[in-house]
Amino acid sequence: MKIFAAQVNPTVGDIKGNLEKLKALTENADKLNADLIVFPELFITGYPPRDLLNKSWFIRNIMSALAEIEKFSEKTEAGILLGTPYPTERNTGRGLYNSALLIHKGKEIFIQHKSLLPTYDVFDEARYFDPAAETNIFKFKNVNLGLTICEDAWNDDKLWTKRLYDFDPVESLAKQGADIIINISASPFFAGKEKIRFKIIKNHVIKHNIPFLFLNQVGGNDELIFDGRSMFLNEKGDMLSLLPSFEEYSTLIGTNDKSVIDYEPEEEIETVFKALVLGIRDYLGKCGFKKAVIGLSGGIDSAVTAALAVKALGNENVLGVLMPSHFSSQGSIDDSVKLSEYLNIKYKIIPIKKIFDEYLRTLIPHFENKPPDITEENIQARIRGDILMAISNKFNSLVLSTGNKSELAVGYCTLYGDMSGGLAVISDVPKTMVYELAKYMNRRESVIPEAIINKPPSAELRPDQKDEDSLPPYPILDKVLHYYIEEGLHEEDIVNLGFEKETVQWIIRTVNRNEYKRKQAAPGLKVTSKAFGIGRRMPVAARY
Repeated sequence: MKIFAAQVNPTVGDIKGNLEKLKALTENADKLNADLIVFPELFITGYPPRDLLNKSWFIRNIMSALAEIEKFSEKTEAGILLGTPYPTERNTGRGLYNSALLIHKGKEIFIQHKSLLPTYDVFDEARYFDPAAETNIFKFKNVNLGLTICEDAWNDDKLWTKRLYDFDPVESLAKQGADIIINISASPFFAGKEKIRFKIIKNHVIKHNIPFLFLNQVGGNDELIFDGRSMFLNEKGDMLSLLPSFEEYSTLIGTNDKSVIDYEPEEEIETVFKALVLGIRDYLGKCGFKKAVIGLSGGIDSAVTAALAVKALGNENVLGVLMPSHFSSQGSIDDSVKLSEYLNIKYKIIPIKKIFDEYLRTLIPHFENKPPDITEENIQARIRGDILMAISNKFNSLVLSTGNKSELAVGYCTLYGDMSGGLAVISDVPKTMVYELAKYMNRRESVIPEAIINKPPSAELRPDQKDEDSLPPYPILDKVLHYYIEEGLHEEDIVNLGFEKETVQWIIRTVNRNEYKRKQAAPGLKVTSKAFGIGRRMPVAARY
């Protein structure tokens, strides 16, 4: 069988636009004499459509689009396999399936609904869908197809210590005599996930001796980034086709091809870089923005954010704003100017000294002679946030906030100050990884001045301030945060790994205390296995 694999970037809710993309690619597949063209999970709506699925008008638009595809398919030879919501037509349950629908010659000839509905991390599919009542193979052009949808392939007993489901759709289809397993997916990215996916797919192939096509969505949709990286393995577990990561790509796959690809997963820091670039580009593009504005402090976080934005949007669409205060060093100003020159972006210098002094003159009578503290530091950050938002309003540019995951975790950031913005680009990137990104970007050309990489990090909101005056060293902080947030370990377990008890207690207490700040943060791009945002839902008014 010749399968046209369409690794595409749908826009959530844009049924018309996604339909046009399907038509164009189907015509291309027909020219190549494809037997079957395959689109990702929920392609017609984009993934995840979330509460759009609760709107009756949205479901009607989906059904109209499917009828249009049926009519369009009358003149094509290839079967069209796509992911779509599909009504259950029952009076109980959620009323929708997450389905793989096969259309050929003007008819819906087969539909397989998703069996396993994930509800962990960023997933909430049981909120919208009912599970399949049964799983069946279907003969198409003399090939027994076993159709699965994303999570259906993840119940792998060789990978998980605890299986989440008591049913394995892949095993069921294999026992029924499937000649090939096709998995249409919208599998979000995080660093290292490519290795996990490959292991799962290979385990299925080796266990059942059946070829396996994994076809994944690509693109950024809100916080989630989809890396594509679709692949086809033959019944021996050999890789015959591997699509590129983080870009739309379509190709014709012959299931009987003999040429084998030597597979190596991509370097993780490279995948994080690509993910963030795609996340910025799609978030701005799909929200209707072309330009971004970034506050440049002379530090590593704003430098990396600016460099990523230039890669995503082009240097002509990025503006840097320097806002020096009484405590800004000349070195930080010079470094920000040099960064702007390296990136070839326009920059403005807007000093905040006079604004800050006026704030203090206004407020000091009301501060009752209390000594300066963090209040005055936060005023500076909020002045800068206001300036950036004013530029955003005036020039229709989106503010990219520059705080990293380490800062956001422990609240080392100012609400309505440096947290202001429309997209928190590196909010899921730990500080140590921010440095890795900077060094990665500097491998081929000088993107970020070495002075910025080498200087001790500082907020520069008071004299001679350094981050590590207030925080544990970042290598220690980031490791403890990883164990607490991503691994979900208890305090005692983390201490037993060799960390000082007082340090671990302070970090955990500070993470818990700052939940209210993160609740009000801009959306952030997810690149680790557990990000702040939709994948971590902790109470604010709580004691634990």
